[in-house]
Amino acid sequence: MSFPKYPKYKDSGVEWLGCLPEHWVVRPLKRAVVLIESGTSVNAADFPAEPGVFGVLKTSCVYTEKFDWNENKTVNEDDLGRVSCPLRKDSLIVSRMNTPDLVGATGLVTEAPDGIFLPDRLWQVYFGKSHSPEFLFYFTKSREYREQVKMACSGTSASMQNLGQDDFRSLLFAVPSWLEQNQIAHFLDHETAKIDALIAEQKRLIELLKEKRQAVISHAVTKGLNPNASMKDSGVEWLGEVPAHWEVLTLGRVANAVKTGGTPSDDQPSPDIFNGIDWYTPGDFGANLVLGGAGKFVSESAISSGDAKIFPSGSVLIVSIGATLGKVGYTCKPASANQQINAVLPSRGVNGYFLAYSLSVKIDAMRFLSNASTIGIMNQEKTKDIWVALPAIQEQGLITEFLDEKTAVFDELICEAENGVFLLHERRSALISAAVTGEIDVRGWQSPEGHVVREERTTERGVVL
Repeated sequence: MSFPKYPKYKDSGVEWLGCLPEHWVVRPLKRAVVLIESGTSVNAADFPAEPGVFGVLKTSCVYTEKFDWNENKTVNEDDLGRVSCPLRKDSLIVSRMNTPDLVGATGLVTEAPDGIFLPDRLWQVYFGKSHSPEFLFYFTKSREYREQVKMACSGTSASMQNLGQDDFRSLLFAVPSWLEQNQIAHFLDHETAKIDALIAEQKRLIELLKEKRQAVISHAVTKGLNPNASMKDSGVEWLGEVPAHWEVLTLGRVANAVKTGGTPSDDQPSPDIFNGIDWYTPGDFGANLVLGGAGKFVSESAISSGDAKIFPSGSVLIVSIGATLGKVGYTCKPASANQQINAVLPSRGVNGYFLAYSLSVKIDAMRFLSNASTIGIMNQEKTKDIWVALPAIQEQGLITEFLDEKTAVFDELICEAENGVFLLHERRSALISAAVTGEIDVRGWQSPEGHVVREERTTERGVVL
């Protein structure tokens, strides 16, 4: 859909902003901000507060396009007297300290239940009577805002950045009239909602494709490729029936060894080691079953001295601890790994690639075997207790060929859907930027529901928002 331009434009006087509608002006945010409040650091349990119990917001409350006050933690009883800055409707929540891609992230408060407070890493920003909080919220979703935040935080830590209040107040934005701000906000409410619905549909499709992909793998590695094969009870509840000519064995009986990786104490792994050996960590495990290059390497000397462990080509690596417990990868060349990874070395007559496929759909079984009372851990003995259904070596190869072909189709469809989500996000961002900088003229736009411009309203603070 195309939108009209304004009749006349002028030079904004700001190089990166370019031209603006003739009647718009450029101002720093300090001309719109009347108050910035910050909360206090308090001790809190990592579960949401129940009604009537004090909760402190998590920074994740501003990670999506919609502010979510349910993203909070229950304040410990000993710290109840230290909470400050209660959540208030029509304010803008800003993440002042975060990772580079999330510092400056914002959320507009449209609902503010009692008992929800701010931590010290979030601000609550109030605007004056001539500035629409909805319009300014959309400004903070624009590329122009993000680029300014990026510049303001340059030179700070690469992993955790801090946005100062003076820097925030100095950020520039383009200002139309009050009525036009509200018209733009109404327009973006409507148009971004349509885009968000399309994004949600694509994400649902991606999840369905992933589920179907897993189902195809699970069926092939437990039922085989012959739909007419005679079946038998595996004796393992979650495996069910398997082909009568297959064996049902624990991983300990189909592996020469199950080993755990480690971190060299002296010759530390690094991405800069020339001709090093891949040293895998959980972060290297992605959607592909066959592992690509690792982010870090260990030296030949670390391997030779025994300070680093090496696993032969054809090994199956399993993440054995943490949030990604159960992720599986197959190695096509000798490799090393850290202590969060178990390596299964297949025995003779076992196709490691088939084994990797088989284990890739047993995440639930692995998590059940792990110590879920604290943090999930799959040690070597628990790994050996995983049951697998095993056909003859020739049939294992046929199944992997079949699965390579089938999963490639799913992967292509998933990639197309993910690309669609990316393009929709780009379209959303471009539309917001175009609207809040006056690149398009939406003054004549009307929503199908019948659009009425918001009227000014006074809050309990006496500040017109």
